[in-house]
Amino acid sequence: MRNAPTILHLDMDAFYASVEQASKPSLRGKAVVVGGLGPRGVVATASYEARVFGVHSAMPMAQARRLAPNAAYLVPRFTLYRAVSEQVMALLRELSPLVEPLSLDEAFVDLEAGGAAWDEESARRTGERLRADIRAVTGLTGSVGLAASKMLAKIASEQAKPDGLVLIEPGAERELLAPLPVRTLPGVGPATGDHLRRAGITTVEELAEAGEDELVRLLGKAHGQALYAMALARDERPVVAEREAKSVSVEDTYDVDIHDRLRVGLEVRRLADRCVRRLRGAGLSGRTIVLKVRRYDFSTLTRSETLRGPTDDPVVIREAAARLLDSVDTTGGVRLLGVGVSGLADYTQEDLFAQAMPVPAAEEPEEDGVETEAEQPDTAERQWRAGQDVRHAEYGHGWVQGSGVGRVTVRFETPRSGPGRVRTFFVDDPALASADPLPLVEDPSDAPEGARDQREGCSQVSSEPASLPKSWSGSEGGEAVSRP
Repeated sequence: MRNAPTILHLDMDAFYASVEQASKPSLRGKAVVVGGLGPRGVVATASYEARVFGVHSAMPMAQARRLAPNAAYLVPRFTLYRAVSEQVMALLRELSPLVEPLSLDEAFVDLEAGGAAWDEESARRTGERLRADIRAVTGLTGSVGLAASKMLAKIASEQAKPDGLVLIEPGAERELLAPLPVRTLPGVGPATGDHLRRAGITTVEELAEAGEDELVRLLGKAHGQALYAMALARDERPVVAEREAKSVSVEDTYDVDIHDRLRVGLEVRRLADRCVRRLRGAGLSGRTIVLKVRRYDFSTLTRSETLRGPTDDPVVIREAAARLLDSVDTTGGVRLLGVGVSGLADYTQEDLFAQAMPVPAAEEPEEDGVETEAEQPDTAERQWRAGQDVRHAEYGHGWVQGSGVGRVTVRFETPRSGPGRVRTFFVDDPALASADPLPLVEDPSDAPEGARDQREGCSQVSSEPASLPKSWSGSEGGEAVSRP
């Protein structure tokens, strides 16, 4: 193991929720929860203000609402999160060619490989500069851990949260690890943790004192030896620059079980098309089509079909998924559906390998998109979701606070304005349309004159309580104007 603390672990603070707060001035300093908003929704991220009430990621959304009824509950905006993540990852790649992303908001960096750090002083200096650069480029905060190994760097970043930096000095590793719970170590999940607890082992120090032979007896050779090494602060895992994707998949959980077989088929078709968009976006294709079905009784079935060559053809993938669905009994109802593609490649075979029958030209999607009717806005009943970006012909950019009883409530503000006004419209108001997210940080010289005017106007608006639809998911109001 190296001696200098030149492995850096970055973890963006409450990433999704922080992006929403940066994007929506009226939510800054307020409790924000991002995730699925339906009865079966799950919390993806909670802001630190929401965590005070006990809300945390992976919690059922219904439980979160009971704990923090006045928080703002928003749907995720992954397009914006990915864009911000790309900005952060670009900053990391300026430090070193060895950057190992773990998710949109987390990554390891080998600073020594890029010459960015070689001892404690240079590592700390690089870490502080990175935090400052992230704030300048994105307006967000990140926590940095620095150590001689990946395991210790990740532990350090956890201790640095929120918005801090912790460096573990060489020689202090065992002392730092000793009092920590065994669940702190990589590879110790709930089951392993319970098994160790029953054996009287609850801390890393007790893990080390148990000895390698005892851990091998309890957990098996590979797992026991690995945990003993980590308890002694030994971690030789290198930072790996490329993490090859093994599959691409999408899935949806439904608020109400689907019983209609025709509806199930339409949902599978829609999921197949979404999966194709992800494949094409990543420049990939795949040979194995996978269907996942979770039924009313929580039993989960997985079916797969392997083609003769890799494809990203929506027709082929749709029809393969439909064939797989034919082998599944959905009589009692379906609560979750998923479609995935594995056996990935960066090329596509010619049509002679396709296993689906050709379809009439009129049914084929456009070359650069595979949108289906289920993905398109429904003009008969336009759906507005809390947190969604919108633009109004008169009032400009805003976001949906909530909707219900035929109306939608919008707060008009931008990342660079003050808290904006709230106005209420009919859901089918032709002047209101979905919009793309605005960047969190913008060079003022690049902003159009109209946008500058909007920011100046919004910054002079005071917020007052408003009368909002019953399904509103925010926590603050403003002036409501009804526009029949």
